[in-house]
Amino acid sequence: MTPKKKIFVAVTNDISTDYRVHKICTYLLSKKFSILTYGRVLPNTIHIERAYKIIRKKHFFNHNFWFYAEYNLRLFFYLLPRKYDYILANDLDTLPACFFASKFKKTELVYDSHELFSEGPELQGRAFVQNFWRKLEDYFLPKTKNAYTVSKSISEFYHKKYHNNMGLIRNVPAKNILLEKENVTFPTTARTILYQGVLNPGRGIKPMIKALRFIENLDLIIIGYGKVEQELKDFVVQEKMENRVHFLGRISREKLFNYTKLATLGMVLEEPLGLSFQYSLPNKLFDYIHAELPIIAGTLPEISRIINQYKVGVLVADYSPEKIAEKINELLQDEAQMAEIKRNQKIAKEILCWEKESIKLDRYFK
Repeated sequence: MTPKKKIFVAVTNDISTDYRVHKICTYLLSKKFSILTYGRVLPNTIHIERAYKIIRKKHFFNHNFWFYAEYNLRLFFYLLPRKYDYILANDLDTLPACFFASKFKKTELVYDSHELFSEGPELQGRAFVQNFWRKLEDYFLPKTKNAYTVSKSISEFYHKKYHNNMGLIRNVPAKNILLEKENVTFPTTARTILYQGVLNPGRGIKPMIKALRFIENLDLIIIGYGKVEQELKDFVVQEKMENRVHFLGRISREKLFNYTKLATLGMVLEEPLGLSFQYSLPNKLFDYIHAELPIIAGTLPEISRIINQYKVGVLVADYSPEKIAEKINELLQDEAQMAEIKRNQKIAKEILCWEKESIKLDRYFK
């Protein structure tokens, strides 16, 4: 019997919330690979069960340069005495150790870029830090030929800059998205517009909160957590919108779809805070399509490409609260358009699904 080929998967998170990595590992497991996923322990890390092996290391440092230095040194020396057929590096912060270990061990390296890392919103205005990550990309990416990313715009950006034939594997959900069925309700009887995802700057949530003043019988549901969560809660109080904005907190990916499908509309109002955001293709866009929620979206290129190609929502060119409200009111009052969008989403979700997208992995893992 031929032994299974072994894949080592590196992430800097604690594995439990990285749904993209989980989908990829599960697919590769179905192809009879042996998988080990290597992450870290965080203060809020929870126990998880996976069908593949995971290992999580506790670090002395959890932030800034010292964390990345410690992580990559420990990862390199972990890989050095062990033999794998493939090393899969997820994002630029895992790439140095994975790259050098693959050279020492003569192992096939595959790189999954979850975003345009050196152009992320958290790096804007931090010239020294941003230049450091750009220098790492300049060194590693021309030498990393087996690579793919999450959007066409990011793929084209990297290929134009580094001629590395960056592939495209979008982070779309599986058709069987509902993993744990649960009877849930929203804390309102009004129609709802949903934001789900990380609560970080640049998600268009504040303009949406203000837009509610111009829309009748529509509440905002916010699912997620992040660095601006308290700031948003304070803003809701400031705007006297406590009765119309409802924070549901963090909900596990396994149970999230129970909530998503309850909403009336889905919002994807990301703002262009750096090229990484501008070229992004948020997971929630596809989640809304699979839940058949008509989408209110901004005009960033990747998002508008999906909206226009599959006719699954409406675009807002101006993020002023009045213009957002105008688009939402037009859509809610047009029952025929709402019904047509839902019909289009039934078709789109058969195309934009992990069952079709995951097959592209076969090009990288033979």
